[in-house]
Amino acid sequence: MSSTPSALQGLSQSEVLARRAAGQGNDIPVQTSRTYWDILRDNLFTFINSVYLFLSLVLIALGRASDVVVIAFVVLLNVVINIIQEIRAKQKLDKIALLTRPSATVIRDGRSQEIDLAEIVVGDILAIGPGDQVVVDGVMVGDGDIKVDESLLTGESDHILKRPGDPVYSGSFCVSGSSYYEAEKVGAASLSSKMTAEARRFRKILTPLQRRINLIIRLLLGVAIVLGLVTFLRMLLGVTSITAGIQNLAVLVGLVPIGLYLMITLAYALGAVRIAEQSALVQQSNAVESLSNVDVMCLDKTGTLTANRINLRSLEPIDTDRAALEERLGEYAASATASNKTNDAIAAFLPRLPRSVKQEIPFSSVYKWSAIAFADQPGVYVLGAPEVLAMAMSLSEDLLTRIQEGADQGLRVLLFAHSPTLPDWSDASDTPVLPPDLSPLALLFFGDELRSDAEKTLAEFRQAGIQVKVISGDNPVTVAALAKQAGLSEDIIAVSGQDLAEMDDAAFTQTAEESTIFGRITPEQKARLVQSLQSRGHYVAMMGDGVNDVLSLKQSNVGVAMESGSQATRSVADIVLLNDTFSALPKIFTEGRRIRNGVVDISKLFMVRIFSFILAIVAIGMITLSFPFSIKASTIVTFLTVGLPPFFVTLWARPTRPKVSLWESFRHFVVPAALTLSLASILVYLYFLAENVGPLMDWLSGAISLEELAQQINRAQISQAQQIAESAMVTMQVLGGLLLLPFLKPPTPSWAGGEPLSRDWRYTILAGLVLLIYIAIITVPPLQRFFELAPLEPQEYIGIGLVAIVWALMLRFIWRRKLMERFLGLIPF
Repeated sequence: MSSTPSALQGLSQSEVLARRAAGQGNDIPVQTSRTYWDILRDNLFTFINSVYLFLSLVLIALGRASDVVVIAFVVLLNVVINIIQEIRAKQKLDKIALLTRPSATVIRDGRSQEIDLAEIVVGDILAIGPGDQVVVDGVMVGDGDIKVDESLLTGESDHILKRPGDPVYSGSFCVSGSSYYEAEKVGAASLSSKMTAEARRFRKILTPLQRRINLIIRLLLGVAIVLGLVTFLRMLLGVTSITAGIQNLAVLVGLVPIGLYLMITLAYALGAVRIAEQSALVQQSNAVESLSNVDVMCLDKTGTLTANRINLRSLEPIDTDRAALEERLGEYAASATASNKTNDAIAAFLPRLPRSVKQEIPFSSVYKWSAIAFADQPGVYVLGAPEVLAMAMSLSEDLLTRIQEGADQGLRVLLFAHSPTLPDWSDASDTPVLPPDLSPLALLFFGDELRSDAEKTLAEFRQAGIQVKVISGDNPVTVAALAKQAGLSEDIIAVSGQDLAEMDDAAFTQTAEESTIFGRITPEQKARLVQSLQSRGHYVAMMGDGVNDVLSLKQSNVGVAMESGSQATRSVADIVLLNDTFSALPKIFTEGRRIRNGVVDISKLFMVRIFSFILAIVAIGMITLSFPFSIKASTIVTFLTVGLPPFFVTLWARPTRPKVSLWESFRHFVVPAALTLSLASILVYLYFLAENVGPLMDWLSGAISLEELAQQINRAQISQAQQIAESAMVTMQVLGGLLLLPFLKPPTPSWAGGEPLSRDWRYTILAGLVLLIYIAIITVPPLQRFFELAPLEPQEYIGIGLVAIVWALMLRFIWRRKLMERFLGLIPF
């Protein structure tokens, strides 16, 4: 229905200034992301850091300040890098939020003005139209009616009719009609600031990969707690001194891979930088990696396959004078209060002056037609989808054939009709009813401008193994024709929203799975289609640009919006394509796979290191009743094997499609490597311990008792032997961890077994460079003393190296013969 803006004068400038001075302004800064204090607090005051702080204070009290230096270095490195990354992300989000911050149209002194949200005051009259967000709480004024989507507030997708006097709430969106509302609650009293802060709040929505890794980390935390309790009991019983016990607890806490979180954060940061180069804004830090799981991509035709521009190609009168028809149709487009691309195309083709309007039903994607009754002419004119208008009138076979021909050509066909009867729409709280006695006046054929990069982009989707489904409010035949022009196969199945509405849940879900084109789809059906695909195990991405896409974007696993889209879509989307660069989307999928592969690779390295540590600690503790790792020894192994290399592993990751599941990959690579590396490390430790404590082998074989062993050796001799054995085992752990790098990305067929051949020598070179660092540590006396590594003879280092080579060959044999899978009964022997 029409509104009368001339009757709305709004506030004067003096009234605005007075109300602002009285504190009635909307002076609330847009909170785009976490504050700097939030970032510092969330990264510094964590559970793990609290444990480390407690242990550090105890170690300082016990005179072990050098151990605290190592702990502090590891903790602060993680904290600083995380803080820097998140501050950079915050600054970028804040900058983009300022650039995309919505404005408001207000009536002041009887004139429309475009102002910033912060300039709104109580009593301002604000204009609202399709796709606009209600930015402050208020009440409808003037003559216009609108329908709003309050799903962001209530969770219900119904379109609520708002008439003069009805309240409107910030956070809702106008879906049809145009009108005005008066601001009543602004600033802190308004829901807009709360909704904006909630919508832009930093959130950690875990991807499937993150959830699996979190499960593993929680299991490791449980193991560390159990071992920690055992260590604490040993301290209480006097078996272990307090100093040694605290050191052991610090090592056990280090089994929880906080460095893995750091590497994942780094991978996301690198991905966001690469995506920014593709003109895309990542609004959720893990959204790019989440895209790597997508196997179904749902597109809205308008703005994605097409350039979001249409034009009126032709006009065919039906038993009416062309000149009179063009006059009425041009006036219809010029008089519509709710402008849209269809009206704009008609107005450009048939420019006319507007006429006085008695009643108007603005176009809505729910009922797919609009209507105008002119004040000086009887009856009402209706413009809408032919199949919808056909429910209120009969169409000839020739007319139906012509409509079908236009749709087959990929044209959007609308029907212009007239009824001499003007219905009473004043109480149309739901979907308005078409007027009776409709007579067709003309067929309008509109052409969409296909994006120049649409065909190439869809081809890249197919190459990536991603199904493409086009969901549109247009005729399914028209959409199918355009989709074929864009490169989709000729055997695609198209279905209409009317057909879907008659299906039960099982048939609906089956149709969603099998069909490719969905036309005449309502916003609710879009969301239901996404939900149905998810119920079949698909990971769904939804791309849209209009307010009618909000529900489906929220339902999808990953929401993608165009920059030119409505405020609503940009607010709920995980990724926004700047400059509407549709062609960037396949590159984002590729980058998602790169991130996923990088995270999986570094996770394997972490898991091998941790599980081999745990097994060594348990086994050696059972055999010798001692703890085999000091804080510094644990730190040097961690830094050289899963501290420095993962950075480059993340940087060099490739976007290949995984051929096996994450669990299969971990089972094949991690389990054999961890078991065999721990076994080799235990044997090395025991050999060097026995070598330096002569009677120890007699005790281990049962030839002498523990009391006789204690009489033959002294505590200093045992301590020195344990330090030598620990240094030998550290060497074995470092060599084993570095040998995993070429196994992870085999440069030649001889290295293949754990992973497919990559022919990438960078990982092998990296292992060699890190080995040089370790050689420097064990050969430079100050470094050797700082890390408390006992010096070994050259031939002993060579012997450990040979053990590492034998271990590598044995591990390759296990991988190639799939002995672990055979042992578990997954494949026959």
